[in-house]
Amino acid sequence: MAILLDFDGTLVEIAPTNDTIAVPERFGERLVDLSRRLDGRLALVTGRSLEDLAGHLGQLALACAGSHGIERIRADGSRLGDVPAPIPTSIVEVLAGFTAQHPLVTIERKAFGAALHFRADPGQEEAAVAHAAEIARQHGLECKRGKCVVELVHPGADKRRAVLAFMAEAPFAGALPLFIGDDVTDEDGFRAAEELGGFGILVGGLRRGTRARFCLPDVKGVHHWLEL
Repeated sequence: MAILLDFDGTLVEIAPTNDTIAVPERFGERLVDLSRRLDGRLALVTGRSLEDLAGHLGQLALACAGSHGIERIRADGSRLGDVPAPIPTSIVEVLAGFTAQHPLVTIERKAFGAALHFRADPGQEEAAVAHAAEIARQHGLECKRGKCVVELVHPGADKRRAVLAFMAEAPFAGALPLFIGDDVTDEDGFRAAEELGGFGILVGGLRRGTRARFCLPDVKGVHHWLEL
């Protein structure tokens, strides 16, 4: 078995802002221990950048894919795949212009993307998504939708590609992949696991149209099932 895990909403509870999540004490060490129990067949696949993830968990001897899978490292720290290109600052500034007119909407600047968060004002979803979609159309980018967030990324930034990349080489190759996630961006991970003979596990209960085969009730349920 190989286990590939989303982070926010799967391993930690979603918080009002990205930097206010509550990470359990010594959680990085617990994840590394789980990886050892799986003979190294554990990977984190998150929308956060790898730098941001390390800021919450520390530098881990663990396979990780950040920025929706476009930046990938093996457990030994070596890069898997090409170095991704950053989103140009000029595009980020145009995206940020939306927040000047909508004070409760915030922008998250990432190394390889930029996101608008509207959790504090869900009524701005339609406008925020339309604004991001127009920028994406003009500049050949893609929009990633999530829970109260829309993000601009380069084409090819999806969790399916990250899963396939990890599963193509040791120690993952030949194992049965399980992808655990909670958000719509995790459907790409579920699809990759299914393509390789495995399956997805949706956190929070099954929703219409999901590719996940099973579900876990919440973050605590994930911790309990994985013995974290």
